[in-house]
Amino acid sequence: MPRYRMLIDSNKCYNCGACIVGCQQRNSVPYGYRRNWVRVDADPDYGFGKGFQPGGCMQCDAPLCVEACPTQATWKGDDGVVLIDVQRCIGCGACIAACPYDARYRHPERGTVDKCDYCASSRHLGIAPACVQLCPAQVRTFGDASDPSSEVAQIAAQQTLTYVESPQSPTKPSLAFVGATTVTNWPRAAALPSPIAAMRVVATGVRYLGALSLFGVIAMFFKQILIPSDDKSGAEIHTPASGKGEKP
Repeated sequence: MPRYRMLIDSNKCYNCGACIVGCQQRNSVPYGYRRNWVRVDADPDYGFGKGFQPGGCMQCDAPLCVEACPTQATWKGDDGVVLIDVQRCIGCGACIAACPYDARYRHPERGTVDKCDYCASSRHLGIAPACVQLCPAQVRTFGDASDPSSEVAQIAAQQTLTYVESPQSPTKPSLAFVGATTVTNWPRAAALPSPIAAMRVVATGVRYLGALSLFGVIAMFFKQILIPSDDKSGAEIHTPASGKGEKP
């Protein structure tokens, strides 16, 4: 099983926008929405006085979005990608609030949540994600991190990596930046809507009650096996009365 990972060298980025437009076109992202981005920050050390930081879903190893989803519509796959099952998604927005990176949005037409999945629609064909394939500066590197010979594995082994993470909401992101990056304090603390938080408490209580009920049924089942009903073998046996003509 491959373990997909993306590394970003933000020092190469000059904010051409090819990664954003390419992603929108390949994944049919509605106008005004995006799966990835380029953050712009003042940086005197950069040639233009500004630093550019491409990003997207961090494909976290401890994703808070997965914990927040009340229907288990989002999960972390064995291949390292956090995915969404649109058939299960109810569009409640809990995962959106729980993501410290604001990497999710609610699709205005479908009503379900959407995010970067490393272009799953074309990745199974061996095609690299659009943001990787169309970047003229080769800012992003993508591949199977479990393969030591892959470019992404070699860069990770040879370069210093920077992880952008919220101190209040650690998520263990797998996406990393090569070397230094422009700004690292932008992830916010995760939040969870009050109704969803209450729903999770109720759901937990229902699960416990269900477990107790099941335990009771099992206990009664074993009681009937180990402790059967009262033995009636000692009960009085009635014989029919003697009829006429029978010998005493």
